[in-house]
Amino acid sequence: MKKVSRRLRELQRQIEDRPYQPLEALQLLKSTATAKFPESAEAHIRLGLDPKYNDQQLRTTVVLPKGTGQTIRIAVIARGEKVSEASTAGADVVGSEDLIDEIQKGRLDFDLLIATPDIMPQVAKLGRMLGPKGLMPSPKAGTVTADLNQAISEFKAGKLEFKVDKTGIVHVLFGKVAFPADDLLINLKALQDSVDRNRPSGAKGRYWRSIYVASTMGPSIQVDINALRDLKLAGT
Repeated sequence: MKKVSRRLRELQRQIEDRPYQPLEALQLLKSTATAKFPESAEAHIRLGLDPKYNDQQLRTTVVLPKGTGQTIRIAVIARGEKVSEASTAGADVVGSEDLIDEIQKGRLDFDLLIATPDIMPQVAKLGRMLGPKGLMPSPKAGTVTADLNQAISEFKAGKLEFKVDKTGIVHVLFGKVAFPADDLLINLKALQDSVDRNRPSGAKGRYWRSIYVASTMGPSIQVDINALRDLKLAGT
């Protein structure tokens, strides 16, 4: 069993065993983030899903209105005019079959890979390498598209992919601890909306089981699910 550090034990004492109102939980997340590096804000959502069934799988995207706080490197595999379109749109790595070959040889200096539909049959050979790393382009994730300009700008601005793991839990980074609590709340609300909007057709019974937030090295804080779902923010 992993040993809990003294620092984390002391922080855990500040957390009551109860669901917190969303903004209160995020303020507590910020106050318990004491690591000596810029921590991220994480959400861990347990859903009533069994992803071994196809109609209970959740894999989708969310645009975080306040961004992720991270700079991501985007690679694009395309052909013809789409190669220059990707470069103009701000892609960091661009190529065609040559980039496929480089990736096969181990090139992985990017955080996200986008491909145009026409070249996906060739990209498919990278599945065994990219799949386990979560880098394989997918229509559901918005990373197989002909509209490279929009896709690149959205992902650069704060769009990210998330999916339910084999235990029915979604793990998502939704900003940096340095963000104001109100900005983290706007991002968390956008995430909750996306989870609800993309509820799988096979989901049965109670969909939301629990949601916890935490900083990278901080304690978990339970959020009141109903309060988050009922929350109305200005402009939403």
